[in-house]
Amino acid sequence: MNTKEQNPADSITPPGEEFIQLFTQAQRVLYLFILSQVGKVQAAEEILQETNLVIWSKSSSFEMGSSFIAWVRQIAVYEVLKWKQKRSREKLTFSGEFMNTIAERFSETPEQIELRQLALENCLKKLTDQDRELIEKRYQPGMNGKSVASDLGRPPNSVYQSLGRIRKVLQDCVERSLALEN
Repeated sequence: MNTKEQNPADSITPPGEEFIQLFTQAQRVLYLFILSQVGKVQAAEEILQETNLVIWSKSSSFEMGSSFIAWVRQIAVYEVLKWKQKRSREKLTFSGEFMNTIAERFSETPEQIELRQLALENCLKKLTDQDRELIEKRYQPGMNGKSVASDLGRPPNSVYQSLGRIRKVLQDCVERSLALEN
């Protein structure tokens, strides 16, 4: 008699529509959280994939009505820790205290993140054309301070100083905008 072994994935009940919607909406926040923990785009993408596999496999344990973001963030924390353990031989590592501070910073709700994003967009509009162009160039894919300096024919130190000044202006503007919201 020829019996087929049953694949464990076949016995998992697929998540419902509400779960899938929450899962989809959480992807950007989850990616940014993971990126804040590892600081490397490729690593964050890899960890996000692993995190998504765990989220999907544990979907039946999520209690609808509770905080989906908090639930997936906790799963991501474990996946980040696993990734770091695998790469513990790298020279640059961050202290647990620093990582906890970053994790707390990302405990903002999606609504708070959305308000911060809107404030940033409004603050970018307030920059001079020259400052906005410099920031936009810097954050284009594949660009860094040196490549922007080369494109503009400016010394790298000059570009780094300008970027630092602009970032400070944007940070102050966003904080003022958020303070007015409260």
